[in-house]
Parts: sequence; structure tokens; C-alpha cells
Amino acid sequence: MIGISWEKTKRVGQTGGMAQNPPSLPDPTLLRWVLRSGAVVFGISALWLLIAPGFFLGLLGLDESLALNWSMWMIAITLIALTGNMGVVSFFGPPAAVIASSVVMVVAAGGLGFVTLLIPAPITWFSVIYALIGFGFSATYLVGLTLWWRPGR
Repeated sequence: MIGISWEKTKRVGQTGGMAQNPPSLPDPTLLRWVLRSGAVVFGISALWLLIAPGFFLGLLGLDESLALNWSMWMIAITLIALTGNMGVVSFFGPPAAVIASSVVMVVAAGGLGFVTLLIPAPITWFSVIYALIGFGFSATYLVGLTLWWRPGR
């Protein structure tokens, strides 16, 4: 865990559940809300990819094929797992878990935006918006982390 000793982590679990904060870490409330919002966006994307992968591929400028549909279904299952983890951490995780998840999501959301722009097809309005959503979440996590880590919180 980031900056927390095992004793502090153990104490949190022993004093009333994972959501209780160790005294040395203020609660990263903004980051909890960003994780929840991201979970909603990923959840909607996952359902969309499961139900209509061909429509999604068309919006990205890709031709539909069985192989690409299968890839979209695999991505959807992965997004369902990520949605669940983000939701659980945002509601029940101690501050250190929220911070760690947010650091991971800075890279993951930014990476998704970047990879979306590398699509092997002409850039469409949808791929630009989809990439901007990823970059927007990455920037929001970064701002939230900066506000949480600022001196003299």
C-alpha cells in the first residue's frame, strides 16, 4: 500500500471495516466520485459492447467481423470486472486503496484514449469523442490526486 504500514492497515480492519480511515490519511472524496463516475461509463460501455458490438465497431470506422465481435465481447467482460472493482473501491476501500486505484486509472484512462487514436481505420467523430472521454478521466484523476496530495491539506 502507498505510504501505509501494515499495522495501520490492520487497525482499520479491526476497528470497523475497510471504509474507516486511518488517522494519518484524509478521505479522498473527490477521487471516490471519479471512480464511481468511471465505473458508470465503463459499465455502459460494457453493456453496449455485449449487446451491439457491430454498431460500436461501425462508429469506430472498423468493419464488423466475427473476430472483432469476439474481441469486443472479451473487452466487455474485462470492463465488467473493472466496473465492479472501481465501484467496490470507491464505496468500501480505505483511502490508500482509492489513491492506488486512482493512480492506476490515470495511466489506464489515458492509455485508452491514446490507443483509441491509434485505431487502424480513419478517425471518426466517435473515436475522437471516445478518446477525449479517456483523456478527460485521466486528467480528472490527476487533478484529484494533486488536490489530495497538495501540501497543507
